[in-house]
Amino acid sequence: MELTALNKEGKETGRKVKLNDSVFNIEPNDHAIYLEVKRHQAALRQGTHKAKERSEVAGSTRKIKRQKGTGTARAGMISNPLFRGGGRVFGPRPRSYEQKLNKKVRQLARRSALSYKAKSRDIVVLEDLTFEAPKTREMAGIAGLIGAGAKNLLFVIPEQNKTLYLSSRNLQGVDVVIATQLSTYDVVRASKIVLFESAIDFLNNNLS
Repeated sequence: MELTALNKEGKETGRKVKLNDSVFNIEPNDHAIYLEVKRHQAALRQGTHKAKERSEVAGSTRKIKRQKGTGTARAGMISNPLFRGGGRVFGPRPRSYEQKLNKKVRQLARRSALSYKAKSRDIVVLEDLTFEAPKTREMAGIAGLIGAGAKNLLFVIPEQNKTLYLSSRNLQGVDVVIATQLSTYDVVRASKIVLFESAIDFLNNNLS
């Protein structure tokens, strides 16, 4: 598959860029995409929830009433979960929600998501550009010309670029990600993907 690189004005440069068919033109695997997106979202959970159980609630440990003869259930302490203000039974504990997924399945999911975008013509190639200083207005103009009304526009750049990040962080619906950190969730969430020319080499070589 070949795409024509565009400049920051949205016009064709005449240069053709080849996208590896083993990355951008495979038979998508929906289940792999589902597993990887679920793993990604689970890893975002903090897992810091905590409730106090009966041994952690403040209160006297004195036996509050006699064992027999009251006609009610026996109770050993005021922090009994049956009483108001007592501990919680089997309350949530801090835990990690991370899920394991094999590396090859994760790569298959990423290739499948990219293939879906390529088939729907939602991938654009942009010549490499940078700003000497953060310029949100200029970045907004580029996003408007390249994205053509896309709800979520994702720029994939070859390496860390602070000026590009600062130029885009205040723009709603515009995200910038390094090619090495591109995830399946990023691809699925984006309505259009803008690949910098230098980032394509990494994707062609490392995801094939």
